[in-house]
Amino acid sequence: MKQVNVLYIHGMGGGGDSRIPGILRDRIRPLILGDREINVNVIVRTYSFDPETAREQIAGWLDELSPVLIAGESLGSLNAIRIKGLPHVLVSPSLNAPLYLGYMAFLALVPGVTALLDRIYRPKEGDRQRLHFNFRTLRKYRQLRREALACSPYRGGTDYFYAFFGENDHYRKSGIVSIHTWKRYFGKESFSIYPGTHFMEEEFVESLLIPKITELIGKGI
Repeated sequence: MKQVNVLYIHGMGGGGDSRIPGILRDRIRPLILGDREINVNVIVRTYSFDPETAREQIAGWLDELSPVLIAGESLGSLNAIRIKGLPHVLVSPSLNAPLYLGYMAFLALVPGVTALLDRIYRPKEGDRQRLHFNFRTLRKYRQLRREALACSPYRGGTDYFYAFFGENDHYRKSGIVSIHTWKRYFGKESFSIYPGTHFMEEEFVESLLIPKITELIGKGI
């Protein structure tokens, strides 16, 4: 049996035990293409909240795993998008979240603010990304956004991108998640909306995300 890897880039505060990639690992089935059976191995690893460190970590995983597809979730979608040369499938891409984090950088210079934010956004227990909202880290997020959007079709990128947005995603009210921004950079036909929340529910992982991933893998092999 041939095996192919999908690298899943988790969202803020996620990690190796994040829910959506866990469902993918449990539910995705081998592909049958002609007389070949292909096992799809979904891999998620915890990376640094610092975008520069995350870039180095993810680059190492790409060399190690040679994935055939990149999946990304929420804020992690920015790290996924800036990976070149592979198809991308994204869940609730938060293209504008880096703008908010960048503006927060100067707040982090106020004594006590970093400690407060670290407590408010404390990750769940387990293999999860450690969040540390200091000035040096937060100021890098606007550059992360610029690098990611530079890979978009609007800016001349040639990779494949497809996104799923929740109809009831509460982050859309603030603009952190913006379908309008997505359409501007990635096109009007490159997404669909499901009747769920920012945190894609299990039924939609099964009915939408898995079929899309397997469809693209089948076309690329």
